[in-house]
Amino acid sequence: MDSQRRMRSNVVSVGTHPGDDISPELDRLIKQRGRDLRVRKVDQQNAVKIVNHLIESLLEFLKNNEDQPFFREVSVLTSGSYYEMVKINKPNEFDIMLKLKVPRLEMSELEEYQGLFYNLKLLKGTREEIKHFLLEDERTVSATKIKAEMHRLVRKFISTHFKGQGWVICRKQLNSPAVTLEFNNKEKEDEIMSVDIVPTLEVPQGWPQAARAGPNINNWLGKKCRRQFVSKAVYFVPKRPKGRNLKDDAKESWRISFSHIEKEMMQYHGHNKTCCESFSNKCCRKRCLQLLKCLIEGLKQRYPKELEPLCSYHGKTAFLHVLSDRVQDSLWSPAQLSVSFMKLFGYFERRALDGSLPHFFIRQHNLFSPPAFPKRALAFLTNVLKEQRELGLPVLKVPSPSAALVPDTDALIHPNPVNGTDSIVAYECSFRYVYIYIGLVVVIVCVGIGCAFKKKIL
Repeated sequence: MDSQRRMRSNVVSVGTHPGDDISPELDRLIKQRGRDLRVRKVDQQNAVKIVNHLIESLLEFLKNNEDQPFFREVSVLTSGSYYEMVKINKPNEFDIMLKLKVPRLEMSELEEYQGLFYNLKLLKGTREEIKHFLLEDERTVSATKIKAEMHRLVRKFISTHFKGQGWVICRKQLNSPAVTLEFNNKEKEDEIMSVDIVPTLEVPQGWPQAARAGPNINNWLGKKCRRQFVSKAVYFVPKRPKGRNLKDDAKESWRISFSHIEKEMMQYHGHNKTCCESFSNKCCRKRCLQLLKCLIEGLKQRYPKELEPLCSYHGKTAFLHVLSDRVQDSLWSPAQLSVSFMKLFGYFERRALDGSLPHFFIRQHNLFSPPAFPKRALAFLTNVLKEQRELGLPVLKVPSPSAALVPDTDALIHPNPVNGTDSIVAYECSFRYVYIYIGLVVVIVCVGIGCAFKKKIL
């Protein structure tokens, strides 16, 4: 208990004015990194052209396919960071939800997963084409069957319409609802673009009981907006819970998705409706989320095994919680970028320290709870976030071009983990040792040349 209190006392408090509790160096780093994360318009236009051609062709293929009539009537729902205008660096990831037309469904919550996973059943028997994707009870919609058929159809589509054009299908992931396609650009071989195609079912008759209260946005977007959101349909994607020895109903479960609501929140994100409508009303909310996404991505690249459960959705959830608390637009002015981001970072760190990150729409579900997020990974995340804060967020720094020419000597300096992480200090100190080594080599070579020259004279 004492150790937990000491750890909590280490969480910095960020002031309400730019520069409070933030060093000038960190302030410059945050602002510069924020500018660097913007997606270039020419890259954006090229990527959208490629993806739109793919999706339009896929819809045409599904509409005319004779193999499976159930997939003929589909409509597109775009979601994810690109369509929310918070993509960072390059437009290289797209999420496409294909909504399938189904009869009315009823939801049955899997209680052990606190409102996030459901079995979906038809309200009554049917002779429609969905009958091929039901379980033995002829009522329960099979997530595994629909996902498998989606994968088969997309594979056939690529082999018949896009063969040799750079698109390949990735291997199936057990806990992923998507069929993932990758595009290898022949002109830029080092750039790979991925598209996740996710079959989706719609339930229009109200949100489940676990989410009925709606998101906590009364003070941020208003009660009227919350009522409008709750009146909308919810969607389900064929994603099973993480963990071993799942029950049969869990293996055929669907995860609830609020991506359409999240997209709308990101579009109308201000307390006032005029936020970001003109240059004079700009805010830094989305830039803060981009910075947190950049930090999470950098940590996952550095510690891929230790932070495997961590994903950008954890950062996005923390971001939505902070928006619902810091509601005034004046707190998010562009001049407040560094302060606002450190507020967001501090909240994310505290959530990791407390081991509790409530789902924004289903508050009883903790995204930091095992087995989805093991305790060991959470402890590692807590340590690495503390280390990042104390060192001035070095993961946000863009490596210099010359850094690639220097061998990685981290293992020679710190062969053992420090506080659960390979200390970032080792990375920064490694260059000092390399320079000393080069200096010694130069001295030895000069002495050798001098001796050889002296012998030649004698």
